[in-house]
Amino acid sequence: MDAIVLAGGYATRLWPITRHRPKMFLPIGDTTVVDRIFEELEADDRIDDVYVSTNERFAEAFEQHLAGASYEKPQLSVEDTNEESEKFGVIGALAQLADREALTDDTLVIAGDNLISFSVSEFLDHFQAAQAPTIAAYDVGSRDRATSYGVIDVEGDRVVDFEEKPEQPASTLVSIACYGFPADTLGLLETYLAGDNNPDEPGWFVQWLVDREPVSAFTFDEAWFDIGTPESYIDAVSWYLDGGQLVHPEAEVRESDLGENVHVMRGAEIIDTELERAIVFPDATLQSCEIRSSIIDEETVLENLNLAGAQIGAHTRIANGGE
Repeated sequence: MDAIVLAGGYATRLWPITRHRPKMFLPIGDTTVVDRIFEELEADDRIDDVYVSTNERFAEAFEQHLAGASYEKPQLSVEDTNEESEKFGVIGALAQLADREALTDDTLVIAGDNLISFSVSEFLDHFQAAQAPTIAAYDVGSRDRATSYGVIDVEGDRVVDFEEKPEQPASTLVSIACYGFPADTLGLLETYLAGDNNPDEPGWFVQWLVDREPVSAFTFDEAWFDIGTPESYIDAVSWYLDGGQLVHPEAEVRESDLGENVHVMRGAEIIDTELERAIVFPDATLQSCEIRSSIIDEETVLENLNLAGAQIGAHTRIANGGE
């Protein structure tokens, strides 16, 4: 079995934090979003090859990341785009990758920017037992939130209805970006695209599939975070920290109050500052600040500031309310 890790997004909603880094490299505790996935795929003997689907802009970053890791399975497969407007759509990119890499086996497709709490191996167990296209499904608990995803209806494990991004969702059970495609189904990508169907989100392909063949749902109840906005990234880190703090041994914290869900990374200096639900990247300096629900990027210097819901880009200096 092969695996495709989708890592080609430009994450514009997370700018400036992701202006010059793939969002898959955002830290979650002592690891990153995508490394949590790589580790599981590396450990599962059913997975032979892992294709990391990314774009030209981030290809070098992924090359360096993988070169410094101990993984044996991941290899880059680069789509010919440098910016959001050039993207082929996820389905278009998948079809090109399948052709480019001559994929002929059953394939797991999983987003590299999703924090999932279930085991990928459990999903693969379900996929193999179903012997059918399989999707991971999660109850988001809100019809308003469900409008952003593919909404499904199930009978047992079988998907009987699928509607991508409906204005009036029939339920709150949605498909997340984790799919198992049998080899024959992977070959249908070209058929789907040849029919002038939507090439963007995988959900459109799944919706098309549901009308043609049985599709199985792997439903899970634990946590799931689609890390596409600053709020969802902070929520994911907060879930991981579970109310605690993570301060790197080489960070300095003096005369400060660290509240719940605070991550302070290597080389950061926190002086006379209050932090709550905050992520502070390496070598940032915060002095006499109150920071809540914010992300402070690397080598930033902030003095005498009160911030909430802020994203401060790397190498920024703001002191006394002015730059």
